[in-house]
Amino acid sequence: MIGKKYALPGMLTVLLAALGFSASAGAQAADKYVYSDAHFHLTNYVQEGTDLKDYLKMMDGVVKRSAVFGLPLQQMWQYGNTGDFAPYYYLQTDAPLYYYSFTDAFIAMAYRSLTPEQQQRIDPMITGFNPADMYAADHIRRVLLTFPGVFSGIGEFSIHKEFVSSKIAGGPATLGDPALDRILDFAKETGLLVILHNDIDMPFPKSGQEPYVLKQMKDLLLRHPGTPIIWSHIGLGRIVRPLEGQADIVDRALSNPGLKHLYIDISWDETAKYITSSPETVQKVADLINKYPDRFLFGSDVVAPTSIDSPMAVYKAYEPLWQKLTPEAKQAVLFGNYERLFDAARVKVRAWEKANLGKARPATPPTPISGYKPAAE
Repeated sequence: MIGKKYALPGMLTVLLAALGFSASAGAQAADKYVYSDAHFHLTNYVQEGTDLKDYLKMMDGVVKRSAVFGLPLQQMWQYGNTGDFAPYYYLQTDAPLYYYSFTDAFIAMAYRSLTPEQQQRIDPMITGFNPADMYAADHIRRVLLTFPGVFSGIGEFSIHKEFVSSKIAGGPATLGDPALDRILDFAKETGLLVILHNDIDMPFPKSGQEPYVLKQMKDLLLRHPGTPIIWSHIGLGRIVRPLEGQADIVDRALSNPGLKHLYIDISWDETAKYITSSPETVQKVADLINKYPDRFLFGSDVVAPTSIDSPMAVYKAYEPLWQKLTPEAKQAVLFGNYERLFDAARVKVRAWEKANLGKARPATPPTPISGYKPAAE
């Protein structure tokens, strides 16, 4: 399959060589970089983090391009819970998390402060919406029309996420919610690329317990065949372990014609611990990627780093996997798939913005507090 997708036929190779090109030109162009990052959080759970210009300096010589997003959730500092200790991570307190929509404006303004050359290396994402809210799609539309020329996609946002979903004020989102369908329909309309976190199972499932989340996830994907979706971490977490036969489950999903819009990011050091847990597991995952090289992307999934060391540590954690990939598959995972998906999203979203900027929207119905009184019949 690799050969069919990436190797040039002999006659064409000779012709390109005569014209001064080579089949490895893309790989050679990426030689001065290590990877492109499809999963990077600029800010943390208290909306503080790395200056985008500083991150670009860290990227030099290492990261070719990067998706950039904040965190959609703010950790509440509830004095009755932690007193003078200000928690900055969701595992440090029992206080709830709430959706923080200003993150999108913060990311947009940081992006707009860059030079055009710097902007070419960054793909900002919209995250400041509640996927359980039927108005969430309207928020995404508003962000695009307020900050045209900025965003390439939505996410990472979460539906089922260990330790997080149950802490969200107002309750968790669900995979069957019409609000989520509305979001993904709008992503299809605009061309926005979607990065979705959804655990493949619940924490600490009982032996023999049905992984009902997996069926719900499949149903969601089948309902939205025209929306490109990147599934984060292959559905794994700190304690959400791989399902028995998960490699076969992913294989069946990627071979399903109805799921050709599904992609997977190999991200997070917590995921690396499962993938590299044994030589057999490494080989099984490598075989899967080598079979479907156009469906996987790499991401560091670090949060607000102060240096390039932490993203690079994630990349190095996957070293046993990189060694088992074919050169073509490795290039696709680290560079090619990122460029193909994000470049396509940029083109489609810019076209949608151009077609919709300035277009009249239906007037908002007046509310009683506005003083409006309907005309007497």
